Amino acid sequence: MQIAANLSLLFSEKPLLERIVAAAAAGFDGVEIQFPYEIPAIRLKEELERAGMPLVLINLPAADFLQGGPGLAAVPRRQAEFDAALQLALSYAAMVRPDCVNILPGRLAEGVAPDLALATLESNLARAAEAFSVLGITVVCEAINPLDVPGFLVNTAEQLDALLRRVDHPNCLAQLDFYHMARQGLDLSDCIARLAGRIGHVQFADCPGRGEPGSGQVDFATALAALQASGYRGWLGVEYCPVGATRDSLAWLARWRAGNYR
Repeated sequence: MQIAANLSLLFSEKPLLERIVAAAAAGFDGVEIQFPYEIPAIRLKEELERAGMPLVLINLPAADFLQGGPGLAAVPRRQAEFDAALQLALSYAAMVRPDCVNILPGRLAEGVAPDLALATLESNLARAAEAFSVLGITVVCEAINPLDVPGFLVNTAEQLDALLRRVDHPNCLAQLDFYHMARQGLDLSDCIARLAGRIGHVQFADCPGRGEPGSGQVDFATALAALQASGYRGWLGVEYCPVGATRDSLAWLARWRAGNYR
């Protein structure tokens, strides 16, 4: 499996475009960026091509989510904003060609019933999945733990599984984040089994602490074996918070390349 560096967290000591070359030099196979929209799409495309790095994933714009707000995808009164975000992401993705676009469910908005929020999310995921299918780009959706992000609408692999079954679109798959599952004490092998055959992207960090592999207690060897057995052959996106410079936290990468995941 190929490993992509999440440039929203890694190499953050450098400007965003410079992180692409830094990731290539460090030995990563590709990159992902949560919200790249501050960079003109043509500039990002040029830098990716110059570094020979594929873009694995970006997120759909999520408005105020990073500032503690509900985001867009599950808020009925923000439908027009979601539609505009979808159009922006479609035009941006047509230029930079990511493998996947992640749509965050977001937090439950004040005054919105959970059932209505989920119905809104399901509708928006189905529409986005259809729109991105024209570009050959997969739409993914992820569960995030409620300890770090209270109020997040989808927390567990079980809830994500139920959501995907209701959306029922072949171009809408799961983004499974090992960290967010481990943060809740969930068994990663069980989560993988629950979503087997419908995993479009995987992200990881160690837990607790959301540091690099080896800094916590996640059994990556067992999880990766389960992932392989499930038939997943996609990317692994590493998304952790380095304590210092990213280059000083990368000893794990050489171990993983040698097949040592402990």
